[in-house]
Amino acid sequence: MSTPSAPLLAAPHLSGRRYAVLGLARSGLATLGFLARSGAEAIAWDAREDARAAAAGLPGVTLADPMDIPLHGLDGLVLSPGVPLNSHPVAARARAARCPILGDMDLFQEARRYLPEHRVIGITGTNGKSTTTALLHHLLASAGRTALLGGNIGRPILGEPPLGVGGFYVLELSSFQIDLCHQLACDLAILTNITPDHLDRYPSLEAYAAAKARLFALQPDGATAIIAVDGRLTVSIAAALPARLKLVRVSAGDVDPADQAHWPALQGPHNAQNSACAIAAARVLGLAEKELAEGLRSYKGLPHRMEIVAVRGGVRFVNDSKATNPDSAAPALAAFEGVHWIAGGQAKTDDLDACLPHLGRVEAAYLIGEAAPAFRRILAPHVPVAMAGTLDAAIRAAALAARPGQTVLLSPACASFDQFRDYEARGDAFRAAVLALPEVAAC
Repeated sequence: MSTPSAPLLAAPHLSGRRYAVLGLARSGLATLGFLARSGAEAIAWDAREDARAAAAGLPGVTLADPMDIPLHGLDGLVLSPGVPLNSHPVAARARAARCPILGDMDLFQEARRYLPEHRVIGITGTNGKSTTTALLHHLLASAGRTALLGGNIGRPILGEPPLGVGGFYVLELSSFQIDLCHQLACDLAILTNITPDHLDRYPSLEAYAAAKARLFALQPDGATAIIAVDGRLTVSIAAALPARLKLVRVSAGDVDPADQAHWPALQGPHNAQNSACAIAAARVLGLAEKELAEGLRSYKGLPHRMEIVAVRGGVRFVNDSKATNPDSAAPALAAFEGVHWIAGGQAKTDDLDACLPHLGRVEAAYLIGEAAPAFRRILAPHVPVAMAGTLDAAIRAAALAARPGQTVLLSPACASFDQFRDYEARGDAFRAAVLALPEVAAC
């Protein structure tokens, strides 16, 4: 793999062009660096003063709010995926000015013409896309292939050095990122599943599914599409896939439980689906069965995804902070017995239907954040409920109640933004609080 001192990605044919960049977190700053290396100018803005300060003084960058400047004549408005296309007025201004709206993935596509021979793999889905992306990257890397992990996971792709000949760019892509794509052409694209999510941004579940399916519409003729057909919406997307693409249907049922038992970080039915997607992709990309078997055994998993962080007096403490909706929390509930469940935050849906079948495994629920009152109404008829309020209070109460062999599980079924910066900050806070408990042995 290229070293960090190697030249970073650039697209010299963009020299002399002018872009506005809205949103200056990690991907936004990487975009500004990419545009500067490509010889383009950028007008940059973020509502946060500290983000603007980080961009001030960068080569070719002028600070100005795109809501206050003419957009006509610009070569593009590059948006952070967090800027809502459905409601932010800058989108309407750009369309009125006939200024193209794009994201960093389209700029990466512009850079591809300068790269050595390579392949791009895009992975999307409501749940499991991070694990599937990280697992496929691990399978490739552990088999000696040159691979880079990027997109919605890892470091921003535009801030990375190019890979050598035969490299694989393995990209996790959210629906928000795909919304901003008009050119990204994946040689192989994967869809894990679709369940209700982000319905504050999309008018319906079908519209959300259509956003995911656009990844396949952008693929070139002859490219491969891998779709897990374990749900109604993914079955429909697979059925509608154009004949110009090579379709590979997979399912969680493709994975032999006897084989999965040898993959320590890939337990549970949800990881059977993730593994099926990654295995199918690795085979398409040329990995041998022995390489696959070794990679599946050695995969360590990701932080904040059913991560056993410590054991205290025989009680497991599991960080599943990435479970930001009920469908992603349900697999964690199904994976353990004697669960002391910490849930709540900023709800994405008004139900916990996906979790209800697993409440027989739950000893008690400890509720935090904005969703606590609504979750109490749903859960109180089924399990004991404690209104903990904060994560620290929930951890203390659950730790006192849990007995050896049981599990204290943070699987919130909610977004984190009412109390934390993001799910990672929430998971980090859980880990720190657990490790501060007496007699805790970190895993």
